[in-house]
Amino acid sequence: MLKGVGVGDETATAAAATMTWLLKDGTGMVGRIMFAWYRGTSLDSEAKTWRLFADVLNDLATCIELVSPLFPGFFTFIACVSGLMKSLVGVAGGATRAALTMHQARRNNMADVSAKDGSQETLVNLSALIVGLIITPVVSENPSVTWFLFFVFTTLHIFANYCAVSCVVMETFNQERFHIVVQEYLNSLQRRILVPVEANALEPIVIGFRREKIKLGVSFDTVFKSFEDLKKACHSSRNPSYLLQCNTQRRIIRVVFHQSSTTLDHLQATFQAEIICHSFSQLNRIGKIGKYDTDVNDTINQQLQRRLLAAVSEPSSFLDWEVERTSAELCEKLFPQFLAEVTERGWVTAHCQLQVDEWRAEWDLQGISEKKGF
Repeated sequence: MLKGVGVGDETATAAAATMTWLLKDGTGMVGRIMFAWYRGTSLDSEAKTWRLFADVLNDLATCIELVSPLFPGFFTFIACVSGLMKSLVGVAGGATRAALTMHQARRNNMADVSAKDGSQETLVNLSALIVGLIITPVVSENPSVTWFLFFVFTTLHIFANYCAVSCVVMETFNQERFHIVVQEYLNSLQRRILVPVEANALEPIVIGFRREKIKLGVSFDTVFKSFEDLKKACHSSRNPSYLLQCNTQRRIIRVVFHQSSTTLDHLQATFQAEIICHSFSQLNRIGKIGKYDTDVNDTINQQLQRRLLAAVSEPSSFLDWEVERTSAELCEKLFPQFLAEVTERGWVTAHCQLQVDEWRAEWDLQGISEKKGF
Protein backbone atom coordinates (compact mmCIF):
# COMPACT_ATOMS: atom_id res chain seq x y z
CA MET A 1 0.00 0.00 0.00
CA LEU A 2 2.87 2.36 0.78
CA LYS A 3 4.37 1.63 -2.64
CA GLY A 4 1.02 2.25 -4.26
CA VAL A 5 0.69 5.65 -2.59
CA GLY A 6 4.09 6.61 -3.96
CA VAL A 7 6.77 5.74 -1.44
CA GLY A 8 10.02 5.50 -3.39
CA ASP A 9 8.57 7.25 -6.46
CA GLU A 10 10.11 10.69 -7.07
CA THR A 11 7.19 11.74 -9.29
CA ALA A 12 4.58 11.12 -6.61
CA THR A 13 3.08 14.18 -4.88
CA ALA A 14 1.62 14.65 -1.44
CA ALA A 15 -1.58 16.05 -2.98
CA ALA A 16 -2.16 12.90 -5.05
CA ALA A 17 -1.57 10.67 -2.03
CA THR A 18 -3.93 12.80 0.05
CA MET A 19 -6.71 12.60 -2.55
CA THR A 20 -6.31 8.83 -2.75
CA TRP A 21 -6.59 8.48 1.01
CA LEU A 22 -9.58 10.83 1.16
CA LEU A 23 -11.42 8.79 -1.48
CA LYS A 24 -10.51 5.58 0.37
CA ASP A 25 -11.80 6.88 3.72
CA GLY A 26 -14.90 8.45 2.16
CA THR A 27 -15.88 5.19 0.47
CA GLY A 28 -15.44 3.40 3.76
CA MET A 29 -17.66 5.88 5.61
CA VAL A 30 -20.46 5.52 3.07
CA GLY A 31 -20.17 1.73 3.18
CA ARG A 32 -20.30 1.74 6.98
CA ILE A 33 -23.53 3.74 7.00
CA MET A 34 -25.20 1.65 4.29
CA PHE A 35 -24.23 -1.68 5.84
CA ALA A 36 -25.51 -0.64 9.28
CA TRP A 37 -28.82 0.39 7.69
CA TYR A 38 -29.19 -2.75 5.58
CA ARG A 39 -28.00 -5.50 7.94
CA GLY A 40 -28.00 -3.90 11.39
CA THR A 41 -31.00 -5.88 12.64
CA SER A 42 -29.40 -9.26 11.88
CA LEU A 43 -26.12 -8.53 13.69
CA ASP A 44 -27.70 -9.42 17.05
CA SER A 45 -29.59 -12.48 15.88
CA GLU A 46 -26.75 -13.89 13.76
CA ALA A 47 -23.77 -12.73 15.80
CA LYS A 48 -21.67 -15.84 15.19
CA THR A 49 -22.24 -15.75 11.43
CA TRP A 50 -21.38 -12.08 11.05
CA ARG A 51 -18.36 -12.41 13.34
CA LEU A 52 -16.88 -15.03 11.02
CA PHE A 53 -17.92 -12.93 8.01
CA ALA A 54 -15.96 -9.96 9.41
CA ASP A 55 -12.82 -12.07 9.88
CA VAL A 56 -12.96 -13.53 6.37
CA LEU A 57 -13.69 -10.14 4.79
CA ASN A 58 -10.78 -8.56 6.69
CA ASP A 59 -8.39 -11.18 5.29
CA LEU A 60 -9.79 -10.65 1.80
CA ALA A 61 -9.26 -6.89 2.11
CA THR A 62 -5.64 -7.53 3.16
CA CYS A 63 -5.18 -9.77 0.09
CA ILE A 64 -6.48 -6.99 -2.17
CA GLU A 65 -4.05 -4.54 -0.57
CA LEU A 66 -1.15 -6.91 -1.22
CA VAL A 67 -1.86 -7.05 -4.95
CA SER A 68 -2.29 -3.26 -5.31
CA PRO A 69 1.36 -2.57 -6.30
CA LEU A 70 0.91 -4.90 -9.28
CA PHE A 71 -1.76 -2.57 -10.73
CA PRO A 72 -0.47 0.98 -10.25
CA GLY A 73 -3.02 2.41 -12.67
CA PHE A 74 -5.92 1.07 -10.56
CA PHE A 75 -4.45 1.80 -7.15
CA THR A 76 -7.14 4.33 -6.18
CA PHE A 77 -9.92 1.93 -7.13
CA ILE A 78 -8.26 -0.94 -5.25
CA ALA A 79 -7.72 1.27 -2.20
CA CYS A 80 -11.40 2.30 -2.22
CA VAL A 81 -12.57 -1.33 -2.49
CA SER A 82 -10.26 -2.30 0.38
CA GLY A 83 -11.47 0.63 2.46
CA LEU A 84 -15.09 -0.31 1.79
CA MET A 85 -14.47 -3.90 2.86
CA LYS A 86 -12.66 -2.86 6.03
CA SER A 87 -15.49 -0.49 6.90
CA LEU A 88 -17.90 -3.43 6.76
CA VAL A 89 -15.47 -5.35 8.95
CA GLY A 90 -15.54 -2.51 11.46
CA VAL A 91 -19.33 -2.50 11.70
CA ALA A 92 -19.86 -6.27 11.71
CA GLY A 93 -16.87 -6.99 13.95
CA GLY A 94 -17.60 -4.24 16.47
CA ALA A 95 -21.31 -4.99 16.72
CA THR A 96 -20.89 -8.74 17.06
CA ARG A 97 -18.10 -8.27 19.58
CA ALA A 98 -20.58 -6.36 21.77
CA ALA A 99 -23.21 -9.11 21.35
CA LEU A 100 -20.75 -11.89 22.23
CA THR A 101 -19.35 -9.90 25.17
CA MET A 102 -22.88 -9.51 26.54
CA HIS A 103 -23.37 -13.28 26.17
CA GLN A 104 -20.12 -14.00 28.03
CA ALA A 105 -20.91 -11.61 30.89
CA ARG A 106 -22.58 -14.30 33.00
CA ARG A 107 -22.57 -12.17 36.16
CA ASN A 108 -23.73 -9.00 34.40
CA ASN A 109 -20.07 -7.91 34.38
CA MET A 110 -19.96 -6.71 30.80
CA ALA A 111 -17.39 -3.97 31.49
CA ASP A 112 -15.06 -6.47 33.15
CA VAL A 113 -15.34 -8.97 30.28
CA SER A 114 -14.91 -6.21 27.69
CA ALA A 115 -11.78 -4.90 29.43
CA LYS A 116 -10.20 -8.35 29.64
CA ASP A 117 -11.12 -9.07 26.02
CA GLY A 118 -9.39 -5.84 25.04
CA SER A 119 -6.30 -6.78 27.05
CA GLN A 120 -6.18 -10.18 25.38
CA GLU A 121 -6.41 -8.61 21.93
CA THR A 122 -3.70 -6.08 22.82
CA LEU A 123 -1.38 -8.89 23.93
CA VAL A 124 -1.95 -10.80 20.67
CA ASN A 125 -1.36 -7.64 18.59
CA LEU A 126 1.81 -6.88 20.55
CA SER A 127 3.10 -10.38 19.86
CA ALA A 128 2.23 -9.98 16.18
CA LEU A 129 4.05 -6.64 16.11
CA ILE A 130 7.22 -8.23 17.48
CA VAL A 131 7.02 -11.08 14.97
CA GLY A 132 6.42 -8.56 12.19
CA LEU A 133 9.52 -6.60 13.14
CA ILE A 134 11.55 -9.81 12.95
CA ILE A 135 10.25 -11.20 9.64
CA THR A 136 9.77 -7.96 7.64
CA PRO A 137 13.49 -7.52 6.79
CA VAL A 138 13.62 -11.17 5.71
CA VAL A 139 10.61 -11.15 3.37
CA SER A 140 10.61 -7.54 2.12
CA GLU A 141 12.52 -8.41 -1.07
CA ASN A 142 11.07 -11.89 -1.51
CA PRO A 143 7.48 -11.81 -2.83
CA SER A 144 7.11 -15.59 -2.97
CA VAL A 145 7.90 -15.94 0.75
CA THR A 146 5.56 -13.05 1.51
CA TRP A 147 2.64 -14.72 -0.28
CA PHE A 148 3.45 -18.10 1.24
CA LEU A 149 3.38 -16.69 4.78
CA PHE A 150 0.22 -14.72 3.99
CA PHE A 151 -1.72 -17.79 2.87
CA VAL A 152 -0.45 -19.90 5.77
CA PHE A 153 -1.38 -17.31 8.40
CA THR A 154 -4.69 -16.47 6.70
CA THR A 155 -5.73 -20.13 6.60
CA LEU A 156 -4.85 -20.55 10.27
CA HIS A 157 -6.69 -17.32 11.13
CA ILE A 158 -9.93 -18.34 9.39
CA PHE A 159 -9.80 -21.86 10.82
CA ALA A 160 -9.18 -20.58 14.35
CA ASN A 161 -12.02 -18.08 14.12
CA TYR A 162 -14.39 -20.72 12.74
CA CYS A 163 -13.56 -22.98 15.69
CA ALA A 164 -13.99 -20.05 18.09
CA VAL A 165 -17.47 -19.03 16.94
CA SER A 166 -18.53 -22.69 16.70
CA CYS A 167 -17.71 -23.16 20.37
CA VAL A 168 -20.06 -20.39 21.47
CA VAL A 169 -23.29 -21.77 22.96
CA MET A 170 -26.20 -19.32 22.87
CA GLU A 171 -29.19 -20.13 25.10
CA THR A 172 -31.46 -17.61 23.37
CA PHE A 173 -33.37 -18.37 20.19
CA ASN A 174 -32.64 -16.89 16.82
CA GLN A 175 -34.47 -18.10 13.72
CA GLU A 176 -31.89 -20.76 12.84
CA ARG A 177 -31.66 -22.26 16.34
CA PHE A 178 -35.44 -22.09 16.75
CA HIS A 179 -35.87 -23.80 13.37
CA ILE A 180 -33.50 -26.61 14.39
CA VAL A 181 -35.21 -27.18 17.75
CA VAL A 182 -38.80 -27.04 16.43
CA GLN A 183 -38.13 -29.29 13.43
CA GLU A 184 -36.51 -31.90 15.68
CA TYR A 185 -39.50 -31.58 18.04
CA LEU A 186 -42.00 -32.13 15.21
CA ASN A 187 -40.04 -34.92 13.50
CA SER A 188 -39.33 -37.07 16.56
CA LEU A 189 -42.04 -39.41 17.82
CA GLN A 190 -41.08 -38.67 21.43
CA ARG A 191 -41.27 -34.87 20.87
CA ARG A 192 -37.57 -34.50 21.70
CA ILE A 193 -36.22 -31.08 22.66
CA LEU A 194 -32.58 -30.36 21.82
CA VAL A 195 -30.51 -28.73 24.56
CA PRO A 196 -28.60 -25.51 23.68
CA VAL A 197 -25.30 -27.36 23.14
CA GLU A 198 -26.88 -29.72 20.57
CA ALA A 199 -28.76 -26.99 18.70
CA ASN A 200 -25.74 -24.68 18.57
CA ALA A 201 -23.62 -27.50 17.16
CA LEU A 202 -26.13 -27.89 14.29
CA GLU A 203 -26.50 -24.15 13.65
CA PRO A 204 -24.93 -23.13 10.31
CA ILE A 205 -22.18 -20.56 10.87
CA VAL A 206 -21.56 -19.71 7.22
CA ILE A 207 -24.27 -17.59 5.62
CA GLY A 208 -26.70 -20.14 4.17
CA PHE A 209 -29.97 -20.33 2.28
CA ARG A 210 -33.41 -21.30 3.59
CA ARG A 211 -36.04 -22.33 1.06
CA GLU A 212 -38.91 -21.37 3.35
CA LYS A 213 -38.94 -17.69 4.21
CA ILE A 214 -40.34 -16.40 7.49
CA LYS A 215 -40.68 -12.65 7.79
CA LEU A 216 -41.62 -11.35 11.24
CA GLY A 217 -42.93 -7.91 12.11
CA VAL A 218 -43.76 -6.85 8.55
CA SER A 219 -45.86 -3.80 7.74
CA PHE A 220 -49.62 -4.18 7.56
CA ASP A 221 -50.08 -3.17 3.92
CA THR A 222 -47.60 -5.78 2.64
CA VAL A 223 -49.90 -8.54 3.91
CA PHE A 224 -53.50 -7.33 3.77
CA LYS A 225 -54.80 -5.64 0.64
CA SER A 226 -58.48 -5.55 1.60
CA PHE A 227 -60.74 -5.55 4.64
CA GLU A 228 -62.00 -9.01 3.66
CA ASP A 229 -58.46 -10.38 3.95
CA LEU A 230 -58.22 -8.87 7.43
CA LYS A 231 -61.48 -10.50 8.55
CA LYS A 232 -60.33 -13.90 7.27
CA ALA A 233 -57.02 -13.54 9.10
CA CYS A 234 -58.77 -12.55 12.34
CA HIS A 235 -61.09 -15.54 11.96
CA SER A 236 -58.21 -18.01 11.46
CA SER A 237 -55.99 -16.57 14.20
CA ARG A 238 -56.01 -18.10 17.70
CA ASN A 239 -53.80 -15.36 19.19
CA PRO A 240 -55.05 -11.75 19.04
CA SER A 241 -51.48 -10.40 19.22
CA TYR A 242 -50.42 -11.43 15.71
CA LEU A 243 -51.83 -12.21 12.29
CA LEU A 244 -50.08 -14.77 10.08
CA GLN A 245 -50.32 -14.91 6.31
CA CYS A 246 -48.94 -17.80 4.25
CA ASN A 247 -48.32 -17.85 0.52
CA THR A 248 -48.03 -21.57 -0.25
CA GLN A 249 -47.09 -21.00 -3.88
CA ARG A 250 -44.02 -18.91 -3.05
CA ARG A 251 -43.56 -20.55 0.38
CA ILE A 252 -43.32 -17.21 2.14
CA ILE A 253 -44.81 -16.68 5.62
CA ARG A 254 -45.40 -13.16 6.89
CA VAL A 255 -46.45 -12.16 10.39
CA VAL A 256 -47.93 -8.84 11.48
CA PHE A 257 -47.62 -8.12 15.21
CA HIS A 258 -49.99 -6.12 17.34
CA GLN A 259 -48.67 -3.12 19.23
CA SER A 260 -49.13 -4.98 22.52
CA SER A 261 -47.35 -8.18 21.38
CA THR A 262 -44.67 -9.65 23.66
CA THR A 263 -41.70 -11.98 23.30
CA LEU A 264 -44.01 -14.91 24.02
CA ASP A 265 -46.23 -13.89 21.10
CA HIS A 266 -43.16 -13.67 18.83
CA LEU A 267 -42.16 -17.20 19.83
CA GLN A 268 -45.67 -18.53 19.27
CA ALA A 269 -45.97 -16.89 15.86
CA THR A 270 -42.60 -18.32 14.80
CA PHE A 271 -43.64 -21.74 16.14
CA GLN A 272 -46.77 -21.64 13.98
CA ALA A 273 -44.68 -20.62 10.97
CA GLU A 274 -42.29 -23.51 11.64
CA ILE A 275 -45.25 -25.91 11.70
CA ILE A 276 -46.08 -24.78 8.17
CA CYS A 277 -42.40 -25.11 7.16
CA HIS A 278 -42.45 -28.64 8.55
CA SER A 279 -45.39 -29.44 6.26
CA PHE A 280 -43.42 -28.04 3.31
CA SER A 281 -40.49 -30.33 4.10
CA GLN A 282 -42.84 -33.31 4.51
CA LEU A 283 -44.42 -32.52 1.16
CA ASN A 284 -40.97 -32.54 -0.47
CA ARG A 285 -40.38 -36.05 0.92
CA ILE A 286 -43.71 -37.83 0.38
CA GLY A 287 -45.41 -35.76 -2.29
CA LYS A 288 -49.04 -34.71 -2.60
CA ILE A 289 -51.71 -36.43 -0.47
CA GLY A 290 -55.46 -36.42 -0.73
CA LYS A 291 -57.60 -34.15 1.38
CA TYR A 292 -59.29 -37.05 3.15
CA ASP A 293 -56.32 -39.45 3.46
CA THR A 294 -56.70 -39.88 7.21
CA ASP A 295 -56.49 -42.81 9.57
CA VAL A 296 -59.28 -43.49 12.06
CA ASN A 297 -56.64 -44.27 14.68
CA ASP A 298 -54.95 -40.88 14.30
CA THR A 299 -54.88 -38.56 17.29
CA ILE A 300 -56.30 -35.07 16.99
CA ASN A 301 -52.82 -33.64 16.44
CA GLN A 302 -52.09 -36.20 13.71
CA GLN A 303 -55.38 -35.40 12.00
CA LEU A 304 -54.53 -31.71 12.06
CA GLN A 305 -51.09 -32.44 10.60
CA ARG A 306 -52.68 -34.44 7.78
CA ARG A 307 -55.16 -31.65 7.07
CA LEU A 308 -52.31 -29.15 6.99
CA LEU A 309 -50.23 -31.31 4.66
CA ALA A 310 -53.22 -31.76 2.34
CA ALA A 311 -53.74 -27.99 2.23
CA VAL A 312 -50.12 -27.09 1.43
CA SER A 313 -49.98 -29.78 -1.26
CA GLU A 314 -52.49 -27.80 -3.36
CA PRO A 315 -51.24 -24.19 -3.43
CA SER A 316 -54.07 -21.73 -3.92
CA SER A 317 -55.24 -18.50 -2.35
CA PHE A 318 -58.29 -20.26 -0.91
CA LEU A 319 -56.31 -23.06 0.74
CA ASP A 320 -53.82 -20.52 2.14
CA TRP A 321 -56.50 -19.63 4.69
CA GLU A 322 -57.00 -23.33 5.43
CA VAL A 323 -53.24 -23.60 6.08
CA GLU A 324 -53.39 -20.66 8.45
CA ARG A 325 -56.43 -21.96 10.35
CA THR A 326 -55.12 -25.51 10.69
CA SER A 327 -51.61 -24.44 11.69
CA ALA A 328 -53.05 -22.03 14.28
CA GLU A 329 -55.15 -24.82 15.78
CA LEU A 330 -52.18 -27.20 15.89
CA CYS A 331 -49.96 -24.48 17.34
CA GLU A 332 -52.49 -23.81 20.09
CA LYS A 333 -52.32 -27.47 21.13
CA LEU A 334 -48.55 -27.97 20.92
CA PHE A 335 -46.99 -24.63 21.88
CA PRO A 336 -47.71 -24.58 25.66
CA GLN A 337 -46.05 -27.97 26.14
CA PHE A 338 -43.18 -27.00 23.84
CA LEU A 339 -42.57 -23.76 25.75
CA ALA A 340 -42.51 -25.54 29.11
CA GLU A 341 -40.09 -28.19 27.85
CA VAL A 342 -37.61 -25.81 26.21
CA THR A 343 -37.43 -23.85 29.46
CA GLU A 344 -36.68 -27.05 31.34
CA ARG A 345 -33.97 -27.93 28.84
CA GLY A 346 -32.07 -24.71 29.51
CA TRP A 347 -33.35 -22.32 26.84
CA VAL A 348 -34.00 -18.68 27.73
CA THR A 349 -37.46 -17.54 26.61
CA ALA A 350 -37.68 -14.21 28.44
CA HIS A 351 -36.12 -12.60 25.39
CA CYS A 352 -35.14 -13.80 21.92
CA GLN A 353 -33.30 -12.74 18.77
CA LEU A 354 -35.78 -13.80 16.09
CA GLN A 355 -34.99 -10.82 13.87
CA VAL A 356 -38.40 -9.21 14.22
CA ASP A 357 -38.80 -6.05 12.16
CA GLU A 358 -39.99 -2.86 13.85
CA TRP A 359 -43.48 -2.62 12.37
CA ARG A 360 -46.42 -2.92 14.79
CA ALA A 361 -50.12 -2.48 14.08
CA GLU A 362 -53.49 -2.07 15.76
CA TRP A 363 -56.54 -3.78 14.32
CA ASP A 364 -60.20 -4.44 14.98
CA LEU A 365 -63.24 -4.87 12.77
CA GLN A 366 -64.12 -1.16 12.86
CA GLY A 367 -60.84 0.41 11.86
CA ILE A 368 -57.17 -0.09 11.17
CA SER A 369 -54.21 2.03 12.22
CA GLU A 370 -50.50 1.40 11.89
CA LYS A 371 -47.44 2.69 13.73
CA LYS A 372 -43.73 2.23 13.18
CA GLY A 373 -40.90 2.27 15.70
CA PHE A 374 -42.35 0.56 18.77
